[in-house]
Amino acid sequence: MSVASGKCFLVTGPRGVGKTTLVMRVVESLRASHPELNIQGFYTREIREGSARVGFEVVTLDGRRGTLATSIASRKSLSWPCVGKYRVDLPSFETIALPELEVKEGTDLFIIDEVGKMELFSSSFYPAVLRVFESNTPILATIPIPKYGRDIPEVSGLRNHPKATVCTLNAGNRDAIKETIYAQIVSLLREQRMGE
Repeated sequence: MSVASGKCFLVTGPRGVGKTTLVMRVVESLRASHPELNIQGFYTREIREGSARVGFEVVTLDGRRGTLATSIASRKSLSWPCVGKYRVDLPSFETIALPELEVKEGTDLFIIDEVGKMELFSSSFYPAVLRVFESNTPILATIPIPKYGRDIPEVSGLRNHPKATVCTLNAGNRDAIKETIYAQIVSLLREQRMGE
């Protein structure tokens, strides 16, 4: 990966390659080396019952959580949009994720994991993501890899955004990409502080 031209780092790659893990490792490194940073945003993770995945939850960086999607049917979930066997809990997702995408003074870095099909069922989500992209705040986000050569239009818009640097993750480059993104975010934050 070359030096970033923009302030938005988009991590992509096949499902299960470790995109969320990479993002959280960058956040951990930043918090350890720069504890004064104000990092806001959210990540998603699997909900498991034993060895079975039964859904996904959205978790803010300060620990609040809510359901993103579930495979467990209930009367309430029958009207929710579907992705594969999962039903997307839009009210829960929006309650947790949307406040984290509000551009506030003093935010040093946004984490958005992920901008994908489930999240994009929220009509308010993509406009909120675009507002973050148009702010002057660095972003570390994950996006899905195009499936069967077809990209989700909103994801394609971010992938081609002039501020975006796309990092394609695989098992062999995870550590190098993590170190590169960490170093470039630190450099961007240093430049911003010097410019204030």
